[in-house]
Amino acid sequence: MHTWFETGVRVLAMSLFSAASLVIVLASGVQFFCGIATSWDGKVQFHTPMLFAIGFLLLFLLGGITGVMVATLPWDWQATDSYFVVAHFHYVLNGAVVFPIFAAIYYWYPKMTGRMLSERLGHLSFWVMFIGFNVAFFPMHILGLLGMPRRIYTYPSGLGWEWLNLVSSIGGFIFAIGVGITFVNLWVSRKHPRDAGPNPWHADTLEWATDSPTPEWNFAAVPIVESRHPLWDQQPMTFAENGAYGPEGALRRAIPITGGLHADPEDVLYVPAETALPFWVALGLALVFLAMLVQAQLVAIVGLAVAGVAVLRWAWRIGDRDVPASEETD
Repeated sequence: MHTWFETGVRVLAMSLFSAASLVIVLASGVQFFCGIATSWDGKVQFHTPMLFAIGFLLLFLLGGITGVMVATLPWDWQATDSYFVVAHFHYVLNGAVVFPIFAAIYYWYPKMTGRMLSERLGHLSFWVMFIGFNVAFFPMHILGLLGMPRRIYTYPSGLGWEWLNLVSSIGGFIFAIGVGITFVNLWVSRKHPRDAGPNPWHADTLEWATDSPTPEWNFAAVPIVESRHPLWDQQPMTFAENGAYGPEGALRRAIPITGGLHADPEDVLYVPAETALPFWVALGLALVFLAMLVQAQLVAIVGLAVAGVAVLRWAWRIGDRDVPASEETD
């Protein structure tokens, strides 16, 4: 919203944009206090995913503080189109996107592949990325306050920007090295695999109740959950044995349907077998939009016909399920 402050709109409109930007503080504050409360109530283990999660909080905090600054009209008029704004949104983007993605990679890679990543390389990757990022982007705050505009590729000497730009460039290479360490970690895990087991993190959520990597069917029988932390409180986990919720239902691609307030099953949805019909629907729609671009009406009609026939056939397959009466009543 703060990018509108320099467009010449009325002060009342700018005030509304400023308020909309400041409202984000409320949601971000709730998020931070939830994270603090969760960590306070638990026992934090500083594995690689947790390090990247903490790094996300710290970087996003700095990005949020500067976000409040640029949401204020007088301040943003001084900082707009300077490198201060570049620093701000990179702290937000890397804090809110890149570091959580790396946390997710390290956390769920064992589930996806059945192999563990090296904790030593993971820790090294985090610290190199964290230090490199701050070395690269924190000086940009100062560059912006010194008047360096964004979207330029060169500038004359003697403006006092040279050494800070050099530091930022070095930090960018350091950050790239940190990312490269994770790729090395992935390569090492592939060449020298270490079995992850079903639940290497001793987590409490259901994805860790299956084998690693997860089978195509996830669960052959529906797990019976009786706690907020089923893998901690229910040992061993119990699974449904009969009817559509047991192994027989999995063979028929049966999925239980539950209510919005309680998880008690109310009905059964039978998923169709594997088919290429969705591909033909997508292909037909692609022909329609491509034909609209080149004004080829006949091609659009053909694409619409292909998509329509595929949709009808797909719906026919879904409705033509031969479900035994015994499974309907279980």
